[in-house]
Order: sequence, then structure tokens, then C-alpha cells
Amino acid sequence: MADPLQEQVEKNYEAFVKELPTLLANYGGKFAVMRDGKITQFFDTARDAHLAGQALFSDGLYSIQEVTDTSVDLGFFSHAVPDRPI
Repeated sequence: MADPLQEQVEKNYEAFVKELPTLLANYGGKFAVMRDGKITQFFDTARDAHLAGQALFSDGLYSIQEVTDTSVDLGFFSHAVPDRPI
């Protein structure tokens, strides 16, 4: 059985890459919180995006992507956060 978090990250990344060209004009430098292949909100910092993701999705099944010209798929690691407060 596949890991639900890994599936979520991969699905979100695939959707993000498809939308990236249109996102750059309005959201360049922002951080997108994503779930089920959809962007839920944009934030100015990764920390704010992470806190919102935690508040919105108590099951932890979400991912964060920075809207930049160069996208990097870090896979599961892109969701990794420290065990202590940021």
C-alpha cells in the first residue's frame, strides 16, 4: 500500500508544475499550500504556509510549493518539517 503523504505530495507537485506558468505573474515568490492537486491559499513565507497547512489539514496531508521560475521536486522531503516550533 502506498504512503498517503507521498501520494499527496506527488499529486500536488504534478498539478503545481502545470499551473506554474500562469502563477508566476501574480504569485511569484509566494508559497502555495496544496491539497488534492489544488492550491488552497498563498502566503508570503514558508512558515506561514506551514502553519496554515497544519490548521487547515489536521491529518497532515498537504504540501507547500514556492512559486518560482525554477521548480524543484524534493518529493517527500518537501513536506519535512522540524519536530520543534519554527
